[in-house]
Amino acid sequence: MEEKRQLKTLVSVLEKVRQEGYTLDFRVTDEGVLSTMDSKQQFRPEQVQIVNFYRFEGESYPGDMAILYVLETDTGAKGTISDAYGTYADDTVEAFMRQVKDLGKDLDKHSR
Repeated sequence: MEEKRQLKTLVSVLEKVRQEGYTLDFRVTDEGVLSTMDSKQQFRPEQVQIVNFYRFEGESYPGDMAILYVLETDTGAKGTISDAYGTYADDTVEAFMRQVKDLGKDLDKHSR
């Protein structure tokens, strides 16, 4: 019960996964590849696996929804990427993530 309460916020989940070694911050480029924030490493969808993901919903505003993906690459790079969830999702991030192999929870890749 304590774990559930602690993992309610994006910040608390980020802290937890960073302690587990997922320290890189990723983004999806306009070209549709996953990149580290410094652009020194880039990955195609087939090089990336979703290890886990977490959804967050705003208590006061339903449009305040986010998803955090915990990712690992075939080179061993480990990190996270976040996106709005639902109506406000970034189309580029969503398109990339639908192509990535999901090792974690059951991620519905067809209806986000």
